[in-house]
Amino acid sequence: MASKKKKAASAGAGALAAGKAARDNPYVQRIVDDDTLRDDLRTAYDSARKAYERISNGKGPAKAILDDKKTQRELREAATSLRSAADSLRGAKKKKRRRGGRVLIVLVGVGAALALSEGLRKKVLDALFGAEEEFEYTSTTTASSASSPQATPA
Repeated sequence: MASKKKKAASAGAGALAAGKAARDNPYVQRIVDDDTLRDDLRTAYDSARKAYERISNGKGPAKAILDDKKTQRELREAATSLRSAADSLRGAKKKKRRRGGRVLIVLVGVGAALALSEGLRKKVLDALFGAEEEFEYTSTTTASSASSPQATPA
């Protein structure tokens, strides 16, 4: 009986040491404190579990991965969530996409070029609507004279 008490005490001491190590671990602290990180990990786990269930349904893993769109979506979602969790754990800041400024500058430049260059404007209009045909208009009807001299009765 004494050996059971010693084993229990030893196991308790090991659990206590593991608890202290977990408490001092910065990654564990981030998981405890960061709600977004926990949500990413939970989403990744759920998506991976669903994908595994679909893969192991008897069709064969290759067919399930290559042909099943739901499995592909679950795997993609799991990978995205894991990537987001890893970035959050590393402390990597999310990259901001700043394309709007570049696009605006290009549009303003193109507008200014079209406004200032008559030759460029003609080329663009010709490309969009076709070349302009030049012609002269000549009337095919003769003008009837409303004020023609009238004959006087005799």
